[in-house]
Amino acid sequence: MIEYYTGDPHQIQHFVKVHSFAKLIAEQEGASGELLWIIEAAALVHDIGIKAAINQYGQSSGDLQEKLGPSAAEKLLSDLNFKHSLIERVCYLVGHHHTYENIDGLDYQILVEADLLVNIHESNYTKAAIHKVKETIFKTKTGRKLLKQLFF
Repeated sequence: MIEYYTGDPHQIQHFVKVHSFAKLIAEQEGASGELLWIIEAAALVHDIGIKAAINQYGQSSGDLQEKLGPSAAEKLLSDLNFKHSLIERVCYLVGHHHTYENIDGLDYQILVEADLLVNIHESNYTKAAIHKVKETIFKTKTGRKLLKQLFF
């Protein structure tokens, strides 16, 4: 991913931070084995669709990231010889990481929370917006604790 986003320190630092939070939350919530691999891989590639969105549409809205990210993630992970089942789930997560309804697994929940922890800081969310995501999106004990420690 660093090679993929060479020359774009913001994107590189963003996914590194998301990965760090995702790994921390996952480990604190008891994730291990393949589930931890999925969470870590998804955190590293979650925004891979931004480059294609900017190239094709001149902007990188969440819906475009979700639309264009899975195919780029699939190619990268296939080239790295990841297992098909892992690639499939990571691509699903990449294709849904800005969709906050119907979160269907701990991996999905953790990715959303880790990405939001970073986005809240990078995008200067208001206190009201932070309270709203705390009440509507954050579900893990660790994610809620980190949100409180970072922003309240």
